[in-house]
Amino acid sequence: MTLGVLAVASEAAPLVKTGGLADVVGALPAALAPHGIAVTTLLPCYPAVRAAAKGARALRSWPALFGGPARLLAARHEGLPLLLLDAPHLYDRPGGPYLGPDGRDWPDNALRFAALSLAAAEVAREGAGRARFDLVHAHDWQAGLVGAYLRHAPGRRVPVVFSIHNLAFQGHFPAGIFPALGLPPEAFATEGVEYYGGVGFLKAGIWYADRITTVSPTYAAEIATPEGGMGLDGLLRARSAVLCGILNGLDTRIWDPATDPLLPARFSAADPAPRAANKRALQARFGLAQDAAAPLFAFIGRLAWQKGVDLLLAALPALLDWGGQLALLGTGEAALEQAARDAAAAHPGRVGAAIAFEEPLAHLLHGGADCVVVPSRFEPCGLTQLCALRYGAPPLVSRVGGLADTVVDANEAALAAGVATGLMVAPGSAEALSAGLRRAAALWRDRAAWARIQANAMAADVSWGRSAARYAALFRGLLAPPP
Repeated sequence: MTLGVLAVASEAAPLVKTGGLADVVGALPAALAPHGIAVTTLLPCYPAVRAAAKGARALRSWPALFGGPARLLAARHEGLPLLLLDAPHLYDRPGGPYLGPDGRDWPDNALRFAALSLAAAEVAREGAGRARFDLVHAHDWQAGLVGAYLRHAPGRRVPVVFSIHNLAFQGHFPAGIFPALGLPPEAFATEGVEYYGGVGFLKAGIWYADRITTVSPTYAAEIATPEGGMGLDGLLRARSAVLCGILNGLDTRIWDPATDPLLPARFSAADPAPRAANKRALQARFGLAQDAAAPLFAFIGRLAWQKGVDLLLAALPALLDWGGQLALLGTGEAALEQAARDAAAAHPGRVGAAIAFEEPLAHLLHGGADCVVVPSRFEPCGLTQLCALRYGAPPLVSRVGGLADTVVDANEAALAAGVATGLMVAPGSAEALSAGLRRAAALWRDRAAWARIQANAMAADVSWGRSAARYAALFRGLLAPPP
């Protein structure tokens, strides 16, 4: 029996992307299809989405949805069934999904994503065209009010699975926004959407969900502690019976070094030799010395405190002392962007920085670096290390969240057993990261040992296979009649 699932999210690759959330939302429908799960994804109709989704047709309309008219459009993109909330007053504007051209949050973000949640609740109950939905899969705070709108309105009861991709982004707004949301007064309560005197979209998602998932088992445990719960640990402990962690996967059709059109030289686990050409291209692109004997480390991601970029820059002497090079790609906090530029200027030929968000360059970094460094202070799952494994750049990661669940540290026991896929260090410490970088450089110079680690990394299953089966089982179990 095929189950109909309405996925609700603020972004989905390749249509619109700011981070890993988009990759998951874009890849999961295809991964679930073999399990008899038919996913239709509801997105805001941003300008980029409108331009990409050709042949959209209107299914219904709202005369007034949080300040203006709106329509529900049906479309397809690269085989993905889509529903688009076309509300020009909310989404047809320059800038990103959440930030304006000035880099600040859109002041009406509460209403923009309340509209997405309200539309999702109505579509889930009533269907869309010929599509009918058995449950809703809501992603992150932007879809956090779906459960509230379903619970506080008459009509068919539709179960909600709520997925937390990063607890740090909570969608917390002043209480004055509540009257505009159209929820009944009783919803503004501790057992509802109220959160520290305001409206908490993520908190509401957790409270109203029938099942809660997050993107790795270790992160599911971490967020239920005072240290990792960011103010929500008490609620998450109270709801622990319906909380689980399911690892993210990669879309291995896109991330495949044997077929990747973005690499100068394609390669495979059976024939990794062409990686050397990618390393040369990467050194040239970042202005690094053409030195095959230098271990080339890479950082790819947001330049943010969470990602530990400051730790990496503080540990730079250890990397350079061992003859290493560093190529850094990302955008983020202005101070960290400048620190990256300063490091490149201080160490020409040894450190290169591209302050940009460039998907093609990310592929080159994974396909040409010797080691990808992921020094995050916390990491719900992480996709960078999965790409690094797949592309034969054994990752050096912090022992947190999904990083701990996906990388096997090259300690003595793992090396003896022949199962190591990367290196792991204690989080939040430049000293621990420095020691890890020295250990990585020493292992890299043992060519036989590094080749075994690289082969293990490329053999790791980073696909959606097992995780999609877990989601399918979760969905079916939620809809199964009680014994």
